Amino acid sequence: QVQVVESGGYLVQPGGSLRLSCAASGNIFRFNVMAWYRQAPGKQRVQVAGITLGGITIYADSVQGRFTISRNNAKNTMYLQMNSLKPEDTAVYYCYWKTFNIQSAYENWGQGTQVTVSS
Repeated sequence: QVQVVESGGYLVQPGGSLRLSCAASGNIFRFNVMAWYRQAPGKQRVQVAGITLGGITIYADSVQGRFTISRNNAKNTMYLQMNSLKPEDTAVYYCYWKTFNIQSAYENWGQGTQVTVSS
């Protein structure tokens, strides 16, 4: 199986920046798909950024140009750099990680990290 742990959530003022990290451990195969989701109070969990199998990064319209997703393959770690934060970015942010080969596939969610944007 694969385990993932997020970190980096904090209270930040509007216009500020944060970097979230997601560390994966366990059985990490050659092929990986990763994403960041967020869930605001009373709302559904939605994807904000992802890295496809081909390494292409994708973003929700609401964060395009402000957030950057990246990964360090050597450390099995994914990041979300968040700039120009807005109060509407306040949410619990979750890491999703799927790792697979031709024989097996594992996926998991992290426990979430709280990001609060407020003055």
